[in-house]
Amino acid sequence: MAHIPYSDLGDPAAIALVDQIVAERGSVLHLYQMLLHSPPLTEGWLAFLTAIRQKLELAGSLRELVIIRIAILNGASYEAEQHAPIALAEGLSQAQVDALADWEKATVFDRVQRLALQLTDAITRDVAAPPHLVGEARDALGTRQCVELVATIAAYNMVSRFLESFHIHSTDARP
Repeated sequence: MAHIPYSDLGDPAAIALVDQIVAERGSVLHLYQMLLHSPPLTEGWLAFLTAIRQKLELAGSLRELVIIRIAILNGASYEAEQHAPIALAEGLSQAQVDALADWEKATVFDRVQRLALQLTDAITRDVAAPPHLVGEARDALGTRQCVELVATIAAYNMVSRFLESFHIHSTDARP
């Protein structure tokens, strides 16, 4: 159960954003219903995360790989639940999704995926990645996609921290 009540989707200040979220995402997930307590925050969040999810050159499979790993590291089950079907749709296998909790022992990840997971672990656990990992990511992906990967890792750490700070779960009842 969330630590504070979810926002009222009928609030006149939120109607336009509710319509936008439904149009872009299909429904108002628990995350957005919490964010809607602050319409300006929700508006910025949507713009930023839409760019991360839909406008980058970074492969969707790599994006979803790191998102689920972040969710596991941060104990953000809601985030992992929401992104598992997306990861499969982006081309990850069920075996890869299942192996993310203990990825270092798994044999289902290629060199670039393993590098992205190393970078994810470093940034999530230690805030800053060691320079050699950033250099390896730049060499493997190019400068733009390296920047996009690090930004994705940073963004989804923000998401999981928000979710867990409010104790948001997909089983929560909402008004």
